[in-house]
Amino acid sequence: MDLLSTLVDKGLRRERPTRDEALAVLATTDDELLDVVAAAGRVRRHWFGRRVKLNYLVNLKSGLCPEDCSYCSQRLGSEAGILKYTWIKPDEAAKAAGAGVAGGAKRVCLVASGRGPTDRDVERVAGTIAAIKEQNEGVEVCACLGLLSDGQADRLRDAGADAYNHNLNTSESTYADICTTHDYSDRVDTVHRARAAGLSACSGLIAGMGESDADLVDVVFGLRDLDPDSVPVNFLIPFEGTPLAQEWNLTPQRCLRILAMVRFVCPDVEVRLAGGREVQLRSMQPLALHLANSIFLGDYLTSEGQAGQADLDMIADAGFEVEGAGTTTLPAHRAEDGAGCGGGACGPSSTDEPEPAGAARPGLVSVRRRGAGTDLPPNA
Repeated sequence: MDLLSTLVDKGLRRERPTRDEALAVLATTDDELLDVVAAAGRVRRHWFGRRVKLNYLVNLKSGLCPEDCSYCSQRLGSEAGILKYTWIKPDEAAKAAGAGVAGGAKRVCLVASGRGPTDRDVERVAGTIAAIKEQNEGVEVCACLGLLSDGQADRLRDAGADAYNHNLNTSESTYADICTTHDYSDRVDTVHRARAAGLSACSGLIAGMGESDADLVDVVFGLRDLDPDSVPVNFLIPFEGTPLAQEWNLTPQRCLRILAMVRFVCPDVEVRLAGGREVQLRSMQPLALHLANSIFLGDYLTSEGQAGQADLDMIADAGFEVEGAGTTTLPAHRAEDGAGCGGGACGPSSTDEPEPAGAARPGLVSVRRRGAGTDLPPNA
């Protein structure tokens, strides 16, 4: 296809595709799907080889959120049967993080429900970051605490945070359809605050909320304009008890087309296969590794992922390798210009050998920890 040849050439040059080209990727047929994956895979391998970065979530505070994001099981008025608990202690968070690191995770993502942190919350998270880094040398820490106010990003950076995550989720024109308690511009502002503080910016989307192809292209082009170092691509998990409980709009094939479009628009950033991959991609997850160069290991915030060893087996069986702790994730041109861990400031050079994907790691079983910090067993 001429379209795919053009997109590969642009991806290798870091040139933005046109809006029509991005839409055309989403409009390809299932008969063309493997050609689309192969083309986007060339771009992925050019910038990231066959490395897969592992990330691990630690849910510091679960449920009871005052925001009304329609997709979220922790939203105001949610009737989803999830774990609810207030801030876990730094040593508990460090123990949970250690399970992910033992499983091969290079980055730990600290997440807390809520509109945004108070200054006291920021100090609390600062103590948690210190505990994690003391026990896990060289680990990257990304905070995800909601909307940031003046000075908070700087304090997180001073505390040792390497990155900050705040997703755009959907297009500006449809944002009010999924949330009324804050708007798209609030999210853009928080990403700008993180970047200004020298944190590596992480911002992505959620697909499957009833959006159009045009909406998907809009949000991905919006992300390209923000220029984050990493772009998580989430696929909606339709939680019972939320307004989007009946939104089953995705097929594995559409998920792959969405990932390919993201790779073509953001060729040299860390594209992370995030929440919902097991539910929506199912047996086609290994093909997604040809498009994304990063995944979450194990469980998510309020839902279980597949077992950590299954993730490692999938990576090895697909011919990929786990990115070593001393390897700089981003290509050299972004590492030189970027900030935080995504820009290569956290570890040695990228010459270190990747760790073999199938290698046994002690404590890997502990990765399945949805109830961390509570009295409930991990898989309650």
